[in-house]
Amino acid sequence: MNSAAVTRTSPHRALLNALGLTNEEMERPLIGIVSSKNDIVPGHMNLDKIVDAVKLGVAMAGGTPLVFPAIAVCDGLAMGHQGMKYSLVTRELIADSTEAMTLAHAFDALVMVPNCDKNVPGLLMAAARLNIPTIFVSGGPMLAGKVDGHKISFSNVSEAVAEFQAGKITKEKLLEYENKGCPTCGSCSGMYTANSMNCLTEVLGMGLKGNGTIPAVYSARIQLAKHAGMQIMELLKKNIRPRDIMTKEAFDNALTLDMALGCSTNSMLHLPAIAHECGIELNLDIANDISDKTPNLCHLAPAGHNFIEELDEAGGIYAVMNELNKLGLVNTDLLTCSGKTVGENIAGCVNKNPEIIRPVENPYSKTGGIAVLKGNLAPDSCVVKRSAVAPEMLKHQGPARVFDCEEDAMEAINSGKIVPGDVVVIRYEGPKGGPGMREMLNPTSAIMGRGLGESVALITDGRFSGATRGAAIGHVSPEAAVGGNIALLEEGDIIQIDIMANTINFAISDAELEKRRAAWKPRKPRITSGYLARYAALVTSGNRGAILEYK
Repeated sequence: MNSAAVTRTSPHRALLNALGLTNEEMERPLIGIVSSKNDIVPGHMNLDKIVDAVKLGVAMAGGTPLVFPAIAVCDGLAMGHQGMKYSLVTRELIADSTEAMTLAHAFDALVMVPNCDKNVPGLLMAAARLNIPTIFVSGGPMLAGKVDGHKISFSNVSEAVAEFQAGKITKEKLLEYENKGCPTCGSCSGMYTANSMNCLTEVLGMGLKGNGTIPAVYSARIQLAKHAGMQIMELLKKNIRPRDIMTKEAFDNALTLDMALGCSTNSMLHLPAIAHECGIELNLDIANDISDKTPNLCHLAPAGHNFIEELDEAGGIYAVMNELNKLGLVNTDLLTCSGKTVGENIAGCVNKNPEIIRPVENPYSKTGGIAVLKGNLAPDSCVVKRSAVAPEMLKHQGPARVFDCEEDAMEAINSGKIVPGDVVVIRYEGPKGGPGMREMLNPTSAIMGRGLGESVALITDGRFSGATRGAAIGHVSPEAAVGGNIALLEEGDIIQIDIMANTINFAISDAELEKRRAAWKPRKPRITSGYLARYAALVTSGNRGAILEYK
């Protein structure tokens, strides 16, 4: 180091001395490890082990690892109360704080260690924004529980509550579900939001093979973390950056795998938000085009009775990609964090279990697991997990039962006021109106637990947990709080849903619609101070990924 450089950096080196770093460590690249470890999120209790393995891998490959934190909210623990307003909004806090820490301390590269619903997309957004060499390694999925010889997951526990309230099971059986539903650490064992995003991180090329599927408690997860730590040094050496990897074509691959896997509808919020940070506008209009040509190959919980651990045993995400590649649906020329192309990564990754990953010749359906609907109820769009909808509910017509918050809807469902044929509408729960776009796992679980899943639909400008199943249609845009047509619905209006035709409408004349619009007045904000008030002032509707706009 020349004398000018020494003079310029001596104060910085003095502070690094205070950390106990040696001169040798200071001369190596400084690798930031962003750890989402905390003691309240079950998916994160093992991240200290993952971080230690990453640190070892970085050091083995010649880097100096330095850890700093990212926050994370457990959606399951936040569900059904005020806390859920703070779930989606943490995505922006995670991205912003990671940006601040990284640029303030001039890290050369990053290893992201997330696991759950919002910190995976939040850190992907940060990676795209910062655009320095970055790799991801998640904490991994939870193993499934077991009751009466059948595997279960978190969604079964939620539905068991409604079954108990309806007198279908005993308190002792409910407690058995409670005690056995979540048997290990990790992100909940089905294709819920956390696992959806960890799998799609692998598809986007930002995580190594197995990132989305190796169970949290397997030693292979520790080995994966060591390899990620070593591989970040290769990415730094070759100056491979997130925007070199997360291209428009990579997002097309992600949407394609989303359809094949039957991921959480929350992916339709997060992928556009991540793409936006890459400078790519991901219009959800293309989702149906991709879905039309992409077969649904997996029915993982809550859509079916298979779990992430079984997807891993069947060959994982690369095996699904290789299966789709038989139809030419995967762009194989794209660069990934392995330093290899998608095609090189998936070569030889065979489908080991055609019951878990259906061959393309025998799919669950010829179209994808998620559908984007439009109509006069959702002029900009709304989203449904089509693969988790009962066949008889793919086309449904019924009277609107209108509620202006989740709590009022829950009271009606639990008191037996919702009957077969109804369409439950929960509005003013969107990004601005909530604020925070709460998940509606409790209402959907109550509907399923009461045996109404094959006769009642639920529509909201809020969103759904990845654990939700049934005719649950969310992200209605524009949302009620900005005067979207969902705000103009009245009790008893006939709603017409045709999921296969991608339409959602309510029977109303243009004249009546305009009359109601003229009479509509914005609601007073529910929250007027703190972070949620600032968030509500800046956030867009769900069809744009609930991104923040500063204009």
